[in-house]
Amino acid sequence: MKPLHLFYEEPDPDRWLPFDRYPRKIIRRIVRGKPRPGGQTRVFLNLCAGLERLGIAYRVNDYQYIQRHADEVACIVGKPHLLDKIKWQNPILFGAAVFSHPDDDPNLFDRLPIRKILVPGEWMRQMCEPYYGDRVIAWPVGIATDEWIPASRKDKDIDFLLYDKVQWDHEHYEQELINPIHSCLQSQGFTVATIRYGFYKEEEFRSLLDRCKAMIFLCEHETQGIAYQQALSCGVPILAWDRGGFWQDPAYFPHQVKFEPVSSVPYWSDRCGVKFKNISEFPAKLAEFEDKLNSEDFAPRDYILENLTLEKCAQNYLDILFSQQ
Repeated sequence: MKPLHLFYEEPDPDRWLPFDRYPRKIIRRIVRGKPRPGGQTRVFLNLCAGLERLGIAYRVNDYQYIQRHADEVACIVGKPHLLDKIKWQNPILFGAAVFSHPDDDPNLFDRLPIRKILVPGEWMRQMCEPYYGDRVIAWPVGIATDEWIPASRKDKDIDFLLYDKVQWDHEHYEQELINPIHSCLQSQGFTVATIRYGFYKEEEFRSLLDRCKAMIFLCEHETQGIAYQQALSCGVPILAWDRGGFWQDPAYFPHQVKFEPVSSVPYWSDRCGVKFKNISEFPAKLAEFEDKLNSEDFAPRDYILENLTLEKCAQNYLDILFSQQ
């Protein structure tokens, strides 16, 4: 079997002067330290890790080779700017780090030899289906279950980790959702730690998961939700804000795109935890969650092991790839 040809790059354009991206990159490294992989970079890294576990060889960003072998599939994991990096002649498997919405490139199939598009989850697939038809497939990347492992119960000194990934109108939701949840938990004597998306290092999150008995996950919607799945892999059940309703990215909603329903926990079963829609539901759902937690009704890691391991998801990727050849 020939190696796969994977392509992934973060966009890093010049900002003020030609080629200034190079010194800016060095300065960022000095000031901020080693860069932290974002969610889409994590998709690429975990796909590579899964392929390695399956013994599948791959090349990364070998543009010279792929241009000399136009019959071989280019696996453009993302991001979308790579579609314009060279003149692609190869059949393309594109995703899962794709456009936020098909409106970003309405002539995609007319100008490029794309066979299939992968998106991270089912609600996003449904949103893209009117534009892409059966060429769009939901595919989640795997979770590193040998790294995200349960800690000993005796080390659990925090009742709830509140994971704040409220992306838009944060000040409003701080008053209407986050602070009331804090007050409700503290009034019942629970200990609470808080972490906010974009303001922590991965090792801090991992350390808090080792210490917490449960997690409250606050996000308007997720296409996959790697962080909450890492928590599930650690055996941490989740009380999740799953508001449903419209996809509310302000770059698109409501003036350009109105799609519903969405989910903040698109990969889920009753073994993972309990969901609530709004703050008025929260006290009752908290009581239900506590009853099930005390009765040991949850098995979140089992759900991840059955559905979202590195190997399983990498094999799903291969099945999709080979079905196009």
